[in-house]
Amino acid sequence: MPNFRSRLTRAQQRVYDRSSTIASIPLMATPRLRQAVMALAASLPAADRARIERLSQIIADETVGALRVPRVRVLVSGTRPSNARGELHGLYTGAHGGTPATIKVWMITVKRRQVVAFKTFLRTLLHEICHHLDYVFLRLPDSFHTDGFYKRESSLFYRIGGDAAAVQPAAGGEPVATVRRRPPDGLNAGDLQSA
Repeated sequence: MPNFRSRLTRAQQRVYDRSSTIASIPLMATPRLRQAVMALAASLPAADRARIERLSQIIADETVGALRVPRVRVLVSGTRPSNARGELHGLYTGAHGGTPATIKVWMITVKRRQVVAFKTFLRTLLHEICHHLDYVFLRLPDSFHTDGFYKRESSLFYRIGGDAAAVQPAAGGEPVATVRRRPPDGLNAGDLQSA
């Protein structure tokens, strides 16, 4: 893929470069936030959309509340939309006029019709929260998929205890973990990935 940065205007390149230099979000996870992450890990396999949405909203509320930035509404839907490029994992829509910012995440894969693995779901949620934080916390005029962006996403994952919640006992009692692939640079709100 050609260098995405080279296709940006100079002003956008400055934003891209600034985003690249910011590697973490200074979040102190609250006990409520860590409990919501653990509850999400336990609840996701049951595919209870309403409960998953409530827990996802708590994760978002606790994150933005700790950083003292505006709230973002989280919506959880069923099967991921897809096209020839892949499946849509999450979508961030910024606040506009009187409409608040929203995050939409999907919990069922298209190909296998299975509930998304916990680590994949949580990282998708955090990915979209990072887009929100780029605008309202870091005050970036745009939110690009830079190395810094992915480092910020990972910093949130580890700060809220996602790594501990992601290790779940398999049938034989051994812990298993899931892996999420990084999408190509340049994708933004759509965040399409191959399934």
